[in-house]
Amino acid sequence: MKKIFKLSSIALIALSFASCNDWLDGVENTSTVDDVAVFDTETTVDYYLDGFYTWIGKYGQLDMNNYQFSGSWTEAMTDIFKYSGSFTFTRAGIPNTYAELAVPMTPDANQLSCWDNAYSSIRRINQFLTLEQKYAGKFKDSQRTIWRAQARFFRAFINFQLAKRHGGSIILFDALPDGPNKARSTAEEVWNFIEDDLDFATENLPESWNSSNTGRITRWAALAFKSRVMLYAERWQEAYDAANEVILNGPYDLVDSYIAATAGGNKESIIECRYDAQLGPNTQYDYYYSPATDNPGACGPAPTQELVECYEKADGSKVDWTPWHGTTNEVPPYDQLEPRFAATVLYPGCTWKGQTLDMSVQGPNVVFFDYGTQTQANGNTCTGYLVRKFLNPDMKDVIGIRSGQTWVELRFAEVLLNFAEASYRLNKMDDARSALNRVRARVGLPAKASTGNGFFADYRNERKLELAFEGQLYWDMVRWKLCATEYNNYRRHGVKVSNGTYTYVEVDNNDLRYSEKCYILPVPQSEINNNNLIEQYDNWR
Repeated sequence: MKKIFKLSSIALIALSFASCNDWLDGVENTSTVDDVAVFDTETTVDYYLDGFYTWIGKYGQLDMNNYQFSGSWTEAMTDIFKYSGSFTFTRAGIPNTYAELAVPMTPDANQLSCWDNAYSSIRRINQFLTLEQKYAGKFKDSQRTIWRAQARFFRAFINFQLAKRHGGSIILFDALPDGPNKARSTAEEVWNFIEDDLDFATENLPESWNSSNTGRITRWAALAFKSRVMLYAERWQEAYDAANEVILNGPYDLVDSYIAATAGGNKESIIECRYDAQLGPNTQYDYYYSPATDNPGACGPAPTQELVECYEKADGSKVDWTPWHGTTNEVPPYDQLEPRFAATVLYPGCTWKGQTLDMSVQGPNVVFFDYGTQTQANGNTCTGYLVRKFLNPDMKDVIGIRSGQTWVELRFAEVLLNFAEASYRLNKMDDARSALNRVRARVGLPAKASTGNGFFADYRNERKLELAFEGQLYWDMVRWKLCATEYNNYRRHGVKVSNGTYTYVEVDNNDLRYSEKCYILPVPQSEINNNNLIEQYDNWR
């Protein structure tokens, strides 16, 4: 029986360390092909594999149709971020409702789930692996192994998306399982499966590619990704070993500038997804996340005062924010904070594209408004802040032109932080502090000498700030099982500026709620209805 595939247009998208050669430039093929045609030449096989690379962008923060949270940021379910608009929509009321109303997900409706998209991708990968065994015999074994290694890396990547949400999910070993019925595996079995795929990728991918293939996943990328995955699996030694190998022997380092760290195409970037504003694929990131000065229809992405207060001064000392927890005419010490603050947050009085952003109730350009009084943010803010991170400061028309910023999925700073956490879990405190302090040194902060619980508190704060808005914090809190204690029965805050007066205000209309059962998300009801062997988690019955 002939099976039909469609090769996707994937021009100008690549994932890599320091890739400056657009090896996918001009690739465009939308004709249907049969199984044999996919394995006609090495080039046709490579083109088919290229389609797997697009999924990394789909789970990132820049893709507005992302699979991470159906187009919203998961940070909206944490203490550091809130969408200003209250209208029931993505990047507005829906993520706010998830945070404020006990996470109103059900097996029937759950925007945090990626079940259908993930299994569609896994079936496609498995089908490729099955067909490779059938039709690729004419190619060299070494080439075939590298194809399989890339495919298995992406199978691990997608299975990780399922595992961090659903724990014990369904493992699909084959392209087309016999019938729709398949039991749910244990979490341990799933993590074993993911680790096996990553180990195969690590053992068989090259350390670098030639210029015509720059951008493909390398051995180092597989190891770096493993250092992340094994933290979720609580396999501390495996996370430690993977990160340590990358740190000691990989071709990566921190770049000098924190803004450059997330720009891609440099020595810090390990896995990245490239976009092109003109030729595509591209995004609408600047359209949705810019201030009103650029787009009066933007979504009003609002960092909270809780995030602002996590930043140290440039000399490493703490700010006493007590004077701003009431009402005062004293200007907050924004200009004294360490460099990551201004690179992450637009704040009252900052300069953006040559304009001073007011952020006040009377603001002539960006206006503060009380949450719930405006259904749509219109590029304004309910916390007194907006997002700076990832925005293109040179983009003059965010409405008529698409965004082309690179999405960096994994960078060297995260590997250092992963190593620090694994070292802490293994009681290797010298290693833990060394890695943590290397990240701090990049922005000129003094070294930390803490131990025990104090170190973990320092580490959590450092990870929160270094990886702010990169899609990590919510899932970190889930894997640490801290959401139910720290994201319950409180409200987030902002600073309301009016006629030179700063007032500490609540920005939620309801207390944040989080149920422990949400540490493991439910199996979708559609899967329960169509799969006689799968069982729902007890907490979701």
